[in-house]
Amino acid sequence: MKHTAQRRGCGIARVISRSARNFRLAAAGLACMGVALANCAAQQASNANSQIQYTVEDLGVVGANPGQPFVITNSEWVSGSAGVDGAEHAILWHGKAMTDIGDPGFGGNSIAFGVNDWGNAVGEAENPKGPATTEDFCGFQAMGFTSSPRACVPFVRQNGKLIALKTLGGPNGVANQINNWGAIAGYAENRTVDPDCPAPQIYQFKPVIWSSLGVEALGTGKDADGVAFSINSWGQAVGASGSCGPFDPNFLYNFVPAHALLWQFGATIDLGSLGGSYYNFAHSINDLGQVVGGSDLAGDETTHAFLWSFSTKMHDLGTVNDSLDDDSYSVALGINDAGQVVGLSASADFSVVRAFIRQGGKLVDLNGLIAGSTTMDLITACSITSKGEIVGLAFDTGTGEMHGYLARPLPGIPGSARAGRRVILPDWVRAHVRYSRPS
Repeated sequence: MKHTAQRRGCGIARVISRSARNFRLAAAGLACMGVALANCAAQQASNANSQIQYTVEDLGVVGANPGQPFVITNSEWVSGSAGVDGAEHAILWHGKAMTDIGDPGFGGNSIAFGVNDWGNAVGEAENPKGPATTEDFCGFQAMGFTSSPRACVPFVRQNGKLIALKTLGGPNGVANQINNWGAIAGYAENRTVDPDCPAPQIYQFKPVIWSSLGVEALGTGKDADGVAFSINSWGQAVGASGSCGPFDPNFLYNFVPAHALLWQFGATIDLGSLGGSYYNFAHSINDLGQVVGGSDLAGDETTHAFLWSFSTKMHDLGTVNDSLDDDSYSVALGINDAGQVVGLSASADFSVVRAFIRQGGKLVDLNGLIAGSTTMDLITACSITSKGEIVGLAFDTGTGEMHGYLARPLPGIPGSARAGRRVILPDWVRAHVRYSRPS
């Protein structure tokens, strides 16, 4: 995602769209978006049709109950988490350094879901000194970590310190992504009891934007709950509305998404679906307003990755289908300004899961584009930079451990997409990545 200039170390800056002058600038930029998309079409077609080989850099072991990298920026900051002495800690990678930002943190488990080009990270953290709660909002108990119920604090890390963000009155919240202007997308509880919440969850939670003006709740239509996943340079945010549900170990929330949403300048836009009624969510947006995510097909038996834009609306990206397997499930997790899409594709039973990149109009197994040999089987592709660098989660077939990885394209070295290795994942790995559906 490409961002415009910002002063370093200015704190949580004003969102572009918050002042009248900048609102007009942002609106003018959106009016030009169609022209920008047209100008980018040729470049996107070139990128999509060229198959580039990749090298793989090992970011290290992320734990038996694995953490993972979540986001990589154009300045190569990577946010994520890893297992540390039986706990989960927020981690930042930059260059050759891997920094544990969860220690000291607030004193409990933590995850860094997002980071911007200045290294300002956001996420969730337990706080034993925070408000009393019986909820497991962060989900660390559900993930098997030794933990008593503690407030789940949405945080931003600046100048080496975790700073708690305000909620909507409830004890809990989560910060998912931060742009270069300091605007943060996530979700937070209010004090309205939600009768549809299974125990131990109690209160409604709403998608929110944090800025210098404080915390602002976003629209959820007729749905009680919602989540904002991503925010771009213009202040456009994407996510979903839906209902409170059982803990989802894949996306780490107590939520069943129903409507994929885009929020911009006070408006809430429903992006539609691929025919299903549930599991429709927008996960990432680039600076051209292109959105990717996942949406159920008719009958709600499986989910496919989608690409949405103002001109084309929601488009089914399908799954990885090659000589090894015809997958039945996919979800798009990241998109850059060149329109390159990454995510994961899986067989019906999730015994085979592989990271994908969209090339030539189809989803290609990233494992088939790796130059040389590696013992790492790339199972998710979570984020992609403007230079085509990709981060995600990998299973090391040599050691049986989960690793983070960084895949770097080899410029000017075309490759052909060969069949990836058909790695049958052990049950505990399947349980971590499987997209479970409540009965």
